[in-house]
Amino acid sequence: MKERIISAIIMALIVIPFLIIGNIPFSIFILLLGEMILYEFFKFRKKMPLVIKILSYIFLGFVIFSNLLNINLEIILIISLFIFLGSLVFINKRKYHYKDAFFIIGLILFIGLTFEKIILIRNENLFKLLYLIVIAVITDTFALLVGTKFGKHKLAPNISPNKTIEGLVGGVIFGTLFGSLVYIFLVGEIKNILLIIIITLILSLIGEFGDLIKSTIKRYEDVKDFSNLIPGHGGVMDRVDSLMFITLMYTVIINFI
Repeated sequence: MKERIISAIIMALIVIPFLIIGNIPFSIFILLLGEMILYEFFKFRKKMPLVIKILSYIFLGFVIFSNLLNINLEIILIISLFIFLGSLVFINKRKYHYKDAFFIIGLILFIGLTFEKIILIRNENLFKLLYLIVIAVITDTFALLVGTKFGKHKLAPNISPNKTIEGLVGGVIFGTLFGSLVYIFLVGEIKNILLIIIITLILSLIGEFGDLIKSTIKRYEDVKDFSNLIPGHGGVMDRVDSLMFITLMYTVIINFI
């Protein structure tokens, strides 16, 4: 636990300045996080040709920066489809399979679109992104604390033996509470407090669901963490999985309001 707390403090000291500065420094920081997550996923496909990996990093960068560079996102994705599927014709199937092609395309879509939205939200309003971060961090933190202290009923024992229903409930309650307060006092675009609470509750639940998806992937790949980059926490994906799903759902919800 001590190692986890120290790592969390160091992460906060690194992230907060970029979050405050915003603009190009923040965008570059987010790009690096996205590329690091792609690298973590590539550990599950070690035999993949180097040229395919390099092209993947390049296309992911274009997707994340598509709005900043004013590049049509659909064009980037269509070209990536032709390249990664077309490469099947030229590369030995033992080194590069059609499953690898769809694996890459899916990652570029998931990571790229998510981090592109994070940059857009930060450029629009610092406090909106802070709102999403608070939901993710508080939900994860209190899910762990409440689950450790009071957890008796397993949430998904076949996926993550340590997660409990009590932890889920505790995380969502506190995530909704703190997240709603941040929105009410710092963002304030939506004036209906009940609506704010409902949206925040949904986002908190989605964050927990995203964490379960991450655990499921690790279960499939038989690994404890995506990497050991962050002592006590695992890899970058282990830390931002909830925020990624929360960001995507927020983007969907906000378009219906």
